[in-house]
Amino acid sequence: MNKKYKVGIVGATGAVGQELIDLLFARSFPMESLTLLASSRSAGKKISANGKTFTVEEATPESFEKLDIAIFSAGGSVSQALVPEAAKRGCIAIDNSSAFRMDPEVPLVVPEVNPDAVKGHKNIIANPNCTTAISLMALCPLHKAFGLKRFFASTYQAVSGTGVAAMQELSDQIGMIAKGEDANIQPKVYPYQIAYNVIPHVDVFLDNGYTKEEMKMLNETRKIMSLPNLQNATTCVRVPVMRAHSVSINAEFEKPVSVEKAREAIASFPGAELNDDVANKKYPMPLFYQGKEKCGVGRIRIDSVFDNGLAFWVSGDQLWKGAALNAVQIAELIAAQDK
Repeated sequence: MNKKYKVGIVGATGAVGQELIDLLFARSFPMESLTLLASSRSAGKKISANGKTFTVEEATPESFEKLDIAIFSAGGSVSQALVPEAAKRGCIAIDNSSAFRMDPEVPLVVPEVNPDAVKGHKNIIANPNCTTAISLMALCPLHKAFGLKRFFASTYQAVSGTGVAAMQELSDQIGMIAKGEDANIQPKVYPYQIAYNVIPHVDVFLDNGYTKEEMKMLNETRKIMSLPNLQNATTCVRVPVMRAHSVSINAEFEKPVSVEKAREAIASFPGAELNDDVANKKYPMPLFYQGKEKCGVGRIRIDSVFDNGLAFWVSGDQLWKGAALNAVQIAELIAAQDK
């Protein structure tokens, strides 16, 4: 008889938490029970899923004594406080925040890229940043084909990456503009109006002029792909899209490249969908990749600057592959190991 797990979700009332609940049921993860956890202010809320009603409980260290797996999506400060508490109680913590990603003792896992890394966990497994995970659905198969050397990236990040409040802010601002109330817009989530605008500022700025989000692309990709000398520069931009991130990438490889072989590599990779037929205006767009498991890769062409270079475009649902789906896939790896 296959093992069933007592699963908890920390941050169950947030945007990613909601997706986690739906995906666990949709993918028939073997659960004996599901416990929904959040802050004290959300305790007592009712959430309906899979024909059942769940009552949200306050997340405390003691919450994890009755759990086998806990998926965290409540922010870095919550993870720093509670992930170690879960781990020391024998509960495997899968963390969506950046709190433990670069800890050398913690595996940073994208199941299509480095599934074996899960085997070395010490009850803590980190989920990568959303733009990193989505970009790797193109970078990994191309690395296998040609040997990745360095890349530049510009991101086009949807507001749902910030959370429910940001999604509401975009919707409200669009409504106000439609009513001619532009002058009354007072941004709260972002430093500037996001409707009909793009903001080249995701996360906090560092002393080197890059943001933390931009440095995550370099450091996390190096760790996940075991490429410590990989070079990268990324510019992260918030755009007025509700859901699904896109990334423009220019990459240089060790071996000679071809568009045909690149397309073959993408098409055969489990996390990617080749969508590359510009003659018929076929290319990935956020509109068509929200709620999809695979990330779309298209606009593949020979780079006009790099030697052995390719330019390409990726779109993917950051609430799924960039967060909830990747976390559930990690849990599935754990369950597969226990069989």
